Amino acid sequence: MNHYRDILNYFDNRSTNASAESFNAKIKNFRLQLRGVKDTTFFLFRLSKLFA
Repeated sequence: MNHYRDILNYFDNRSTNASAESFNAKIKNFRLQLRGVKDTTFFLFRLSKLFA
């Protein structure tokens, strides 16, 4: 049912979640680059500096 609401929202407001999906893809790519880093504080620090 939530999917239908998103579809109707597009036709009402002409808005999509493309920017959120793009940001999620950037974070996923960033995680792949820092594969093996165990320090989550450092990971979040780098993420905030890169995308803030």
